[in-house]
Amino acid sequence: MDGWNKLQASITGLKLGESAKGIAKGFNSSVQATRERLGQVSAEEITELPQEYKDLEARVDALRNVHTGLLRIAKAYETETYDYPTQVQESIQELSSNISHTLTTFANTNLKGTNLPLPQQTSQPDHPHKTLPHALARAAAAGAASVGNDDRLGKALADYAGGQEKIGTARLAQDAHIRAAFLQPWQATLNSSIAVAVKARQAVRASRLELDAAKQTLKNANPGKQEQARLEVENAEDDLVQKTEVAITLMKTVLENPEPIKNLNELAKAQLAFHAAAAEALQAAQGEIDELSIAAEGEYR
Repeated sequence: MDGWNKLQASITGLKLGESAKGIAKGFNSSVQATRERLGQVSAEEITELPQEYKDLEARVDALRNVHTGLLRIAKAYETETYDYPTQVQESIQELSSNISHTLTTFANTNLKGTNLPLPQQTSQPDHPHKTLPHALARAAAAGAASVGNDDRLGKALADYAGGQEKIGTARLAQDAHIRAAFLQPWQATLNSSIAVAVKARQAVRASRLELDAAKQTLKNANPGKQEQARLEVENAEDDLVQKTEVAITLMKTVLENPEPIKNLNELAKAQLAFHAAAAEALQAAQGEIDELSIAAEGEYR
């Protein structure tokens, strides 16, 4: 510990210009932080911050954790295939079709006017939505076409396909609303007001370290340097008070901001609208399928 103190005192005792003094202060603060981390500073030697400040710190940390935690999961709404992981094979087939279409189109364009035979140009491939309801709708519609719409099973499959198509459309609308009304503003709050409050807290910590380093310098200063060291402590105290007040104001502003509750409400509204639309579509489809089921069962018996 004496080695740290002597090093701080020797740096502070040099006759330095203003820019060099700033470097010296930064060094002393780094030394102070290192000593604290190594447990070489007693609790009494660390300046105590106001309880209000510490309480606000804990609340802002909780708010930041809520934002990062929910954002990490809700980002699934940015990807259309989140409920349909088996779409990978479809994507490979689409890529193959795209390549085939591109090559045949290029060949037809560039081989015109030559004696070479023109390849048959393939059609532009479709890009169906890759959600689970859309995939179920496509499979059911294909099944209906396969068994025939005159067959009861064909009719039931067609009804089911229509319902799933409506559900898929509602899901895409839900996702778009969540991206615009929840994810974007939620991320903006994290990157702006919460980030500003965290940066202000970092400034408070740096100022507190500078003050405690200045106190150590005063403690170890020789009589000829004590007055200057005392002025450094007073300036550091004023700076810490100012930065603490700014941080408290910013943290209160973040915590009082109603935007997160508004954003969460939009998330719930979008999900409610989707589930209501899905329930309505399923109820209609299931009613038709139920009638076909009763008729088929009656004939079978």
